[in-house]
Amino acid sequence: MSEPKSVTGTTRLAAAVRDMWGELSASERVVAQYLVSAPPENLLFASAQELGAASGTSNATVVRALQRLGYAGLPALKRELAAGFTSETAPEERLKQRIARVGHDLDEIKDRVFDEAAERLDQCRRLLETDVLKQAVQTLADAREVVAYGVGASELAARHLVLKLRRAGRRARFVGATGFTMADELLSLGRGDAVVILHPGRRLREFTVLTDRARAVGAGVVLVTDVPTGPLATHADVVISAPHTPTGITAESLAGIVVMDTLVLALASLDEARAVEASHQLTVLRGQLIDRLEPRPRKS
Repeated sequence: MSEPKSVTGTTRLAAAVRDMWGELSASERVVAQYLVSAPPENLLFASAQELGAASGTSNATVVRALQRLGYAGLPALKRELAAGFTSETAPEERLKQRIARVGHDLDEIKDRVFDEAAERLDQCRRLLETDVLKQAVQTLADAREVVAYGVGASELAARHLVLKLRRAGRRARFVGATGFTMADELLSLGRGDAVVILHPGRRLREFTVLTDRARAVGAGVVLVTDVPTGPLATHADVVISAPHTPTGITAESLAGIVVMDTLVLALASLDEARAVEASHQLTVLRGQLIDRLEPRPRKS
């Protein structure tokens, strides 16, 4: 029987500390010792600042130690530790544990949400290399039409991309179908199109069918995913890492939406005239849809 993923995450952390011990500074060793000794659920719900305070160091030292141990950041460590937690614990029980960890203090709740959001976005920014961004933007710029695919929580980011692309003067459509109905959506996919896949890391058949179809017709594939080294990545032209929430405290699609905003703004900068004209036309159409009341005649 294979060991639970939660044990695998803990085991990998311990192995990384053991293998890299000689490369760590004195303060980084303090952090490493705390990480391997603390209960995994404590690490799962802690911010870098809290880990720094608990280890007697600082949040910057925590981040450096994690990177030295081979993690992209705290969210990456949390994701590994959370794998077993999310697969073996019922959703209602996970919610109870989140509430128990956060408590009922409004300031504490605010800090938890904003800290996790900031950690995820910071990691996403560091992982998005300029060359990768440039390749993704060029793929979309060259596309006849952009097809954004997202299901479940990833649907929000996919729809967001389509909305903003259209407002920038680009042809785009959303696809979120699953099962047999997805086949109809794939019929019009053709050469010169680009597919943007918001992939949450779940192994669904639809993702493989979509990438295979794109390859068969000559469409480009941009994969935005929490698992940039997964099997699906080998079939994409561009892979962008968008860390998901390890705790469920922040929206799963948060990093994906910010990546979409980055792509659209960069794309608009390549063809400013098109983007400006589309914005103008949008304003004109909105003006036509406003129900302006006829001015009332003045009383004599």
